[in-house]
Amino acid sequence: MSESKTDIVVVGAGPIGVELAVALKRKAIEYLHFDAKQVGYTISWFPPQTRFFSSNERIALAGVPLQTPDQSKATREEYLAYLRSVVLQFDLKIETYCPVVGIERVGKEFLVTIEPATGRRRVRCKHIALCTGGTDKPRRLNVAGEDLPHVSHYFRDPHTYFQKRLLVVGGKNSAVETALRCHQVGAKVSLIYRRSQLDPKSIKYWLLPEINGLIQEKRIEAYFESQVVEITPSEVRLQRSDGKVGAVAADFVLLQIGYGQDTTLLELAGIELSGPCRTPSFDPNTMETNVPGIYVAGTAVGGTQEKYRVFIENCHVHVDRIVNSIIGATPPPAPAPLVAPES
Repeated sequence: MSESKTDIVVVGAGPIGVELAVALKRKAIEYLHFDAKQVGYTISWFPPQTRFFSSNERIALAGVPLQTPDQSKATREEYLAYLRSVVLQFDLKIETYCPVVGIERVGKEFLVTIEPATGRRRVRCKHIALCTGGTDKPRRLNVAGEDLPHVSHYFRDPHTYFQKRLLVVGGKNSAVETALRCHQVGAKVSLIYRRSQLDPKSIKYWLLPEINGLIQEKRIEAYFESQVVEITPSEVRLQRSDGKVGAVAADFVLLQIGYGQDTTLLELAGIELSGPCRTPSFDPNTMETNVPGIYVAGTAVGGTQEKYRVFIENCHVHVDRIVNSIIGATPPPAPAPLVAPES
């Protein structure tokens, strides 16, 4: 098995991973960068033309302005193009489709094993930065029928559901936007949510009036205080909070109930995870975890978030904290709190 050596291994090529790579290159810190998939992979499975909730300046990276043709918030396609342009502008060498499958300490160094299609390799390094995100796998209902072909945890393209009966499960931003976009292309949309109403604190202000209006007009049928108990090829059986059981006909079912973090690498590295979100243990001044020499950055620091409080716009400072820690500089001052986080 071939072996190479570097100062730091960066794992994950989402926005913060890319921004960290730029910062390391600017400081002439030797690094190698790996991702199990493609650059910006999580963003790549957003539905076509999905817009970010954050304004462009808050998700711009490494001082490179993010411009859109109509000055509106960036779409999935525009942001992926932006990520590619940052990688090209700084000539970042990211080895994609190279999953990290092993992390072990050997003396004062780490031995990182990667497994690309060409075969396993090892890298010795002094530091590791895990920028692996927090939405690696869908949350599951764990009910019969969840794996049927017409059921999905991922909303790909509204056109799929034209003139079909679509049941959306969930009641936060993703579920609401899915329901609205599919209604607008001519799907017959129903919504199931376990709470008594949609929570204004969990839904963007520009989506809430539209979804509430459609529900009140019965153009979108909403089943509140209800939970899915079974999915069949033709319907979804649900149970209300009062114990009553009913069924909703559905040609397709979209489970928009959130995503969880894959903690495999964190656990492999020996990082402590705590609380209901299983958040990694780290020093907020340096982003160094309980394992000396291993850092965590980006949305990975939030674990599996129930309500999202960690997102691109408030993770940029992680980059400077890691770089300063590596070079032995004073941690950067904490940024002023965002007056109104947009994500």
